[in-house]
Amino acid sequence: MTKLVIDNQEIEVEEGTSILQACEQLGIKIPRFCYHDKLSVAGNCRMCLVEVENMAKPVASCVQPCSEGMVVHTNTSNVKNARDSVMELLLINHPLDCPVCDQGGECDLQDYAYEYRNKGSRYNFAKRQMPNKDLGPLIKTDMNRCIACTRCIRFMDEICGVPSLGGLYRGEKLDIGTYVSKVLTSELSGNLIDVCPVGALTNKPAAGTYRPWELRKTISVDVFDAVGSNICIDTRDNEIIRVTPIRNDGVNEEWISDKARFAIDGLKKNRIDAPYVDKVQADWSEAFNQISEKLGKTSPERIAVIAGNMVDCESMFAMKMLMSAMKCCNLDCCQDGSVYDISARNNYIFNAGIAGIDEADAIILIGTNPRKEAPVLNARIRKRLLKGDCSIALIGEEADLGYPYTHLGNTPQAITSLMGVEGDFAYILSRVDKPMFILGAGVMARDDGAAVHQNAKILAHRYGAVRTDWNGFNVLQNVSSRVGGLDIGFVPPEGTGYGVHGVYEGKADVLWLVGADELDFDRIRKANPNVFIIYQGHIGSAGAENADVVMPAAAYTEKDAIYVNTEGRPQTAFQAVFPPGMAKPDWSIIREFSELYGCKLPFDSLAELRALMFSQVPVFIIEEHTHQEIMTSYSSYLNDSTMSNAPFKPAIDNFYMTDTISRNSDTMKKCTEQILGLSSKTYSEGA
Repeated sequence: MTKLVIDNQEIEVEEGTSILQACEQLGIKIPRFCYHDKLSVAGNCRMCLVEVENMAKPVASCVQPCSEGMVVHTNTSNVKNARDSVMELLLINHPLDCPVCDQGGECDLQDYAYEYRNKGSRYNFAKRQMPNKDLGPLIKTDMNRCIACTRCIRFMDEICGVPSLGGLYRGEKLDIGTYVSKVLTSELSGNLIDVCPVGALTNKPAAGTYRPWELRKTISVDVFDAVGSNICIDTRDNEIIRVTPIRNDGVNEEWISDKARFAIDGLKKNRIDAPYVDKVQADWSEAFNQISEKLGKTSPERIAVIAGNMVDCESMFAMKMLMSAMKCCNLDCCQDGSVYDISARNNYIFNAGIAGIDEADAIILIGTNPRKEAPVLNARIRKRLLKGDCSIALIGEEADLGYPYTHLGNTPQAITSLMGVEGDFAYILSRVDKPMFILGAGVMARDDGAAVHQNAKILAHRYGAVRTDWNGFNVLQNVSSRVGGLDIGFVPPEGTGYGVHGVYEGKADVLWLVGADELDFDRIRKANPNVFIIYQGHIGSAGAENADVVMPAAAYTEKDAIYVNTEGRPQTAFQAVFPPGMAKPDWSIIREFSELYGCKLPFDSLAELRALMFSQVPVFIIEEHTHQEIMTSYSSYLNDSTMSNAPFKPAIDNFYMTDTISRNSDTMKKCTEQILGLSSKTYSEGA
């Protein structure tokens, strides 16, 4: 530990801590442009100058490590004058376009200019002119505003693992760009908007449409994958303007995926805002009566309910209560046909926790591409690799993950080889303290998914990945409703009932879809041409087009709801805007129908529903707790643990269009066409 004095305050810090970091621990604000606590130190803006006794001139606090007995001053006249001079130099070429800049009102340069440069410039020659860059459909550039802090370059290199940006020339002629003109291909590129301290990189889809002080902020949760990134939804009147990240070091740090940030325009068109019966607009009573009449004529064994990938926990819990009252157990929250053993929670969650990646010594990815399935989590894996003393291997289809790895094979045979302690990576696993196994959720949709899951678990035990102090066996879910649905038990009981597979076999005469669109409706109709489909959702896509009765439901931005992420962490999303027309939250629709049907559910409000849910599923109580689930025994639900030799296939083909909202988004369509070079029409048609 190192002791020093900063502004007459004594502090003790760890060796290697910079002066700037020590100042932050004391709550002393140091201006900076190039420094970012998640990026490497560049030390090129010089705005963070401080005065250190016995040093000849002010030093950059971001690069100067603390030393024993050091005495630092951050608010002397010399420091103020030095920062003032730096600001004057930064503003030499900066355009005076704050009134039209999208960054106005939340710009670091603007804020510090008021504080450190409140007089005119002594430089009167013409300002530098820099050409703008086309970085794709997400990022708008105005390179005349660039102050060469290089945050964008370091972010793309270090966080994304896609070294697309760099600098040409030197000094005043420094030009930051892509060298050869091309679009950014990272799934995290939208974070450049937050990283940039000036208005050089801004939100292209929302350009010129808002001012920060016009927006109302609402805390929410990203539902486009299972990471559960914390987000802020900014709205004006009843319109969503933008989505930005909220820092949570235990989940998403301060990043979000491009889909979470930009797919929101998919909620602005093709919305279901009224009930429909046989394709004709109706009112709620007509829709409920039609459903009630059909259910009354159908035995419980011929009724099935499928929950979609973005359904909240309250709605699934309410629907399960309704089906229980109707003596129906044909429920499924896995549209892809995955089958899980829900007797133990550690069978389907990310047991080590997302933050546990930081502790892993070796990581094996099995049947997953985290760059597409969970970009924020993939960035965390890359961060761990850059820290050193960590090896990564992949069993599955080779792909560019943004970091180097050892490819062990593309079939389950690679798991068998590791069990036999074959190969160099087996040697690595046998010597590390905290190995981590990450099994992709797509594996569970395979015919031999349960066998792969079982053998991967045995493998984790064999290499000491499961102990009382560490559980390195993890399942990486890729949809936001999955863990919550499995916690609730929204699956057919073992030995009775059926789920998606039974529906495809024609066992259901009435199929109730709660936001479920990722189904093969041609196959369903072929198996049972007379199946009666009820759909409640928010966008008129495949589910609504194939339904006999359609009920308008609120989207995730339009209701208070709880979602459980892949590590089993429950998080609350709050309502940011009102649902359109006659749309209501799913749980409310279910509650109203239950009363009309004669089996009124025992709650009248969301608070009462949550109280019931918490009493029956205590893991949903929102509180800080350890997410690591220790696995003490193998699953007993397998009779045959034989794995096939079929190669693993990616769970996600097109990252930008995976659900009803993103497929309905014009921005995501542009990304599909310009970044991937694919036809967006192919993916717009859904599953």
